[in-house]
Amino acid sequence: MMIVELIDGDDFRERLVALGIRIPEGACPESSARLARRCALEGGVPGLAESVAELVGELEGKREILLPSVRRALETHLLPLIR
Repeated sequence: MMIVELIDGDDFRERLVALGIRIPEGACPESSARLARRCALEGGVPGLAESVAELVGELEGKREILLPSVRRALETHLLPLIR
């Protein structure tokens, strides 16, 4: 039997923080994605829009291991940035 590690809210937040986005610890996926979107649109971190696009592409390829709350936050707030 294969055990797969799911991408939860903490994983999602950590990936966004690694891009240079300031997100409070314990933030839910919805809040994390909203903050990331705002930061990308404001241009507060150089190259952030491109980094977010890469992360969204990566996570879209892993949809089957995203928790539903992370998938919804991604689709609602970040996916529109790259379309």
